[in-house]
Amino acid sequence: MTSKHIVVIGAGYAGLSAATRAGRGGARVTLVAPEARLLHRIRLHETAAGRDVPRPAIAHVLRGRPVTHLQAKVTELDLAGRKVFTDTGETLAYDTLVYALGSRTAWQDVPGAAEHAYSAERAEEVNRRIQASPVPGTVAVVGGGSTGIELAAELAEAHPDWQVRIVAAGAVGGHFSERGRAHVRKVLDGLGVVFHEHTPVTAVTADALETAAGPVPADLVVWAASLEVNPLAAEAGLAVASNGQAVVDDHLRSVSHPDVHVVGDAAAVVLPGIGRLRMACATAQPMGAYVGKLLAGRTDKPFGYRYITQCLSLGRREALVQLIHADDSMRQGIITGPLGRLTKALIVNAVPLSLR
Repeated sequence: MTSKHIVVIGAGYAGLSAATRAGRGGARVTLVAPEARLLHRIRLHETAAGRDVPRPAIAHVLRGRPVTHLQAKVTELDLAGRKVFTDTGETLAYDTLVYALGSRTAWQDVPGAAEHAYSAERAEEVNRRIQASPVPGTVAVVGGGSTGIELAAELAEAHPDWQVRIVAAGAVGGHFSERGRAHVRKVLDGLGVVFHEHTPVTAVTADALETAAGPVPADLVVWAASLEVNPLAAEAGLAVASNGQAVVDDHLRSVSHPDVHVVGDAAAVVLPGIGRLRMACATAQPMGAYVGKLLAGRTDKPFGYRYITQCLSLGRREALVQLIHADDSMRQGIITGPLGRLTKALIVNAVPLSLR
């Protein structure tokens, strides 16, 4: 007899957490992902600013676990035949599939954005562009959410000769509490960041942003707007929500294909009293860990989750730890200064350890 074969596609926080735990139940586990190292998405703002960010090798994360890493990109899924097709020509048959292909920065159909802007995932290229520039210029960060704020703060602190602008369709940090927004504003103001709030971007050119309020000059545009999921789930025939996230039950199984578990940003997870979980490392890793334990026979309970905090880096010397209710709504309490920075650093540094 052959052992059950579990195939995990995607090596982000959710996929790695699932893969490292799933093999403990005696099944054969294959992780399919083109990367050799963890992207470490929550530290991309540091990479963009030229900081030395450790990126653990996937082989190191998987050490001691009965998991085989196939370094390839998934190109197609045959859900009826239970097969995964890859760009290397290899085809994998599975008994159970864990879909963890996550999300990516959305261009939002803005003309010129994909051609002239750098998404947050291209952080290394952003750093190279800045380093290669013969004179300081202007960086425009598009997006007033956590990713955009972290990028603007880090770039402004690391490159004080550059003018950093943050351009947002709404208020910068508008989802935080009043105290949280005020702290973000104070730190960014202190770093010399120029605000363009309530300023939707309508087009991107080689040297400027076109906005509803007029042009904003920019030698370099970093795009940190909303996220969109990989379209493969919908293309393969999984039941999906309007935004392309796969609809799952309380054990994170696809409602249309129960032999497929979906974790991380790819999953539309709705919990009683909490609501729909947002796309974040804070939700992805627990989902992956849960499914790994479920497949290893170490739990049979439904998936549960509650929010505790939202953490934000504001350069090397400041941070915001926003206290929140279990349903992700804001409390007024915040932690800032050295204690906030230490709290954020402890959480970020703990993430690679949590993947095992």
